[in-house]
Amino acid sequence: MSFGHRPGVALVIGGSGGIGRAVVDLMKMRGAKVVQTYRNTPLPDGRQCDTNDPEQCRALLDSLADEGVHTVVHAAGPPVHMLHLSNVKPAEMALQLAQDASAFFNVAHSALPLLRQSQGNLVAITTAATTRYPKRDGLSSVPKAAVEEMVRALAVEEGRYGVRVNCVGPGMLTDGMAKRLMDSGELDGLALDVTRKNIPLSRFGSAYDIAEAVCFLASDAAGFISGQKLDVDGGYGV
Repeated sequence: MSFGHRPGVALVIGGSGGIGRAVVDLMKMRGAKVVQTYRNTPLPDGRQCDTNDPEQCRALLDSLADEGVHTVVHAAGPPVHMLHLSNVKPAEMALQLAQDASAFFNVAHSALPLLRQSQGNLVAITTAATTRYPKRDGLSSVPKAAVEEMVRALAVEEGRYGVRVNCVGPGMLTDGMAKRLMDSGELDGLALDVTRKNIPLSRFGSAYDIAEAVCFLASDAAGFISGQKLDVDGGYGV
């Protein structure tokens, strides 16, 4: 899973998040020249980009046109609270869909011309909850389901240009957004015990488990894989 032979850069959207940082680390270790973005949390070597703004996405990708882009990893996403859908206000759901699904499309739409040139690939971080739904996860899984359908559609439509599009569905992790939910108390000890019992491996994963899957799907080893979702969830979805 080496990237050192590829011309151009790998672009990681959301490099300041737990999963994004892990993806950046692994891709660099494997020889990729990485450009990473952030929205609110500055990165010393990152570029600020609000993915809700299609013009900012376009400007970011245009700035990389001379170098070329062989991989785009979309690891950005808004904070998510765990609520039953009956307690979610319509405006909250609309905002979540905009900041998650529409933001992914903004990035993908701007990236396609460069990915066509490089016959590159796009990997989106979604969720294992679209395979097996956990209660109170609708604000996360509903927008991510939309992202997964866009991944499938893009894989079908862009394959003629040699572009591959896939996604990785994280299960329960010890870092990233899951850690925030634990620290806030939205996932208490009882909920964590129930979740652990539902995982055949009886443990939680880490951001680096997700990054390994991302690097695989972005690598030449996955050169005949497109339009797929790889859940990294310890068997939760079985």
